[in-house]
Amino acid sequence: MPKIWFQRWFARHNSWSMLYVLVLTLVVAYYNWIIGFLGFIGFAALLFITLAAERNFRAEMEAYLSTLGLRVKRAVDDAVTELPYGIVLYSDQRVIEWTNRYVELLKGDGSLVGERLEEVFPKLSLHKDKHLPIEIEMGGRLLQVQVVSEERLIYFTDISEMAALRARYEGERMAVGIVVLDNLEESMQGLDDQQRAGLLAKVVAHLTEWAVENGILMKRLSSERQFMVMDVQTLKALEQTRFVVLDEVRELTMESKLPVTLSMGFAAGLESIVELGQLAQSSLDIALGRGGDQVAVRVGQRLSFYGGKSNAVEKRTRVRARVIAHALRDFIRQSDAVFIMGHRNPDTDSVGSAIGVLNACRMMETEAYIVLEESNPSIDRLVAELKKDELLWSRFISKQEALEMATDDSLVIVVDTHKASMVEEPRLLQATDRIVIIDHHRRGEEFISDAVLVYLEPYASSTAELVTELLQYIHNRLHLSVLESTALLAGITVDTKHFSLRTGSRTFDAASFLRRHGADTALIQRMLKEDLKEYIEKAEVIRHAEMHYDHIAIAVTEPGRKFSQLLIAQVADTLLNMTGVLASFVISERPDGYIAISARSLGQMNVQVVMERLGGGGHLTNAAVQLQCTLDEAEKQLKQVLAEIETEEGLFE
Repeated sequence: MPKIWFQRWFARHNSWSMLYVLVLTLVVAYYNWIIGFLGFIGFAALLFITLAAERNFRAEMEAYLSTLGLRVKRAVDDAVTELPYGIVLYSDQRVIEWTNRYVELLKGDGSLVGERLEEVFPKLSLHKDKHLPIEIEMGGRLLQVQVVSEERLIYFTDISEMAALRARYEGERMAVGIVVLDNLEESMQGLDDQQRAGLLAKVVAHLTEWAVENGILMKRLSSERQFMVMDVQTLKALEQTRFVVLDEVRELTMESKLPVTLSMGFAAGLESIVELGQLAQSSLDIALGRGGDQVAVRVGQRLSFYGGKSNAVEKRTRVRARVIAHALRDFIRQSDAVFIMGHRNPDTDSVGSAIGVLNACRMMETEAYIVLEESNPSIDRLVAELKKDELLWSRFISKQEALEMATDDSLVIVVDTHKASMVEEPRLLQATDRIVIIDHHRRGEEFISDAVLVYLEPYASSTAELVTELLQYIHNRLHLSVLESTALLAGITVDTKHFSLRTGSRTFDAASFLRRHGADTALIQRMLKEDLKEYIEKAEVIRHAEMHYDHIAIAVTEPGRKFSQLLIAQVADTLLNMTGVLASFVISERPDGYIAISARSLGQMNVQVVMERLGGGGHLTNAAVQLQCTLDEAEKQLKQVLAEIETEEGLFE
């Protein structure tokens, strides 16, 4: 027992009191020894009582503290052993030396002493950062594990209830969606008022029934647009079904000339209602930009697509083309210079559409240039024809020249792509904030978001078709040279495989317009002629083709053999001509070291979705990807993606 405790009970003031009594007794004894003697007896008795009381207090205090210490030690031992937290001590050799009862009850294996830590808790050996807690499942409970490596100590905390609350909170967070009947006008053309009302009522009734079954609040915004509110848990359940309502509505209206299709945009993962609404609209724009008949779901940073099995429906009205043409004309006039560029390794459609835009700039009397660094086999013959026209060829400049000439007042027009990473010179996009996009590919997750004007129409056969329509509205007195008309028509011809794929009435209207302005079909035929050596190489690649899923042809070239991207794409096109082939994939090594996969289909299969899962993109019937791996690895990845899609929703429509 600390001495200071006794000093507080038997302190100096008691000593001074006793001394004071003794002095008084001595003084009294000096005057009267009898009274003094009695005083001495009383003083002695008082001193004896005081000392006895002090001894008793010390003994009682020591006994109390001793008992209290034993009780505290026993309580601590019981608490450490029985508390609802797990504790594990291990040795330098990572062998368990001691655990409390809580850990043993969780494992249910009795004593764990002497067992290796990695054998009892395998996930701990995979944990890289020992200072950060991890979550593991053990004994049917979710535990948070904190490793204190300096003390060779591990704490286990049961967070099952907290995890359940967290999951419930995440599942009950709000999600919003916008649904659009994206081809309602086209589907209703030719129908009388009664038939129109009946068709619309049928679609809306089915949508309403679907919303009620899934616990979704749906409110009508217009005849074509619905707004939906649900929780995240419901949205996840819809993703599990892969939004079968798309197919149901299409089949429901199959008897009409053009079945009605839906496009949906959903958003979740944000607290702000305003931001959720904006994100849902952005998701819908992406779904529409990819051709419609599909769903885009944005949850935080994750963007997922569902559907998209049908081709984009051609818009029969040209109102949007006229509006875009007038806006483009104003942008061109307000610019000191215009720089037109397509994608890297440009094809005939990219160069042809760029030439068409160059013509529009010339009519506006604005300086314009086409950015083209070098030719490639797919455009060599076209470039050779362009070089014969000195005035037109003088408008082609290198990437460095474009960067040196560009100013803040310049206009950059991107054709045949909408991805910043794929343009001829990405740095040119940073030179000005005035960017225009003209493209016919389905919109991907990557997009030049700061463009001042976007003309993205997936229904179009080619960008050259879109540019041809724009030219008809940009200027009243359009003048196209024979070479310019031929270049545009060549772009349409190549992208439609000689007007056999992805063609609509507007495709033939554009081709007819170009033909009237002097497009030379004989020159196109010469430019697109095949080389005998290349034909033999294609036949060699086709020889390795194998059939999968009954209707998919996959051809993998021999290791060490390198082929151009053009030849790989041509082989994929050729395989589609084989009996029973609905989709084709060609895997080959390119001269630049990349492994290229070129994908084609006749429309019953969405090859864009397949290529997107591998990191590429493209169109429903025309897509590709470039990988940094071996041929075997690329083939394995492709087959794995095909197997996943077949399991999830089926490969064919």
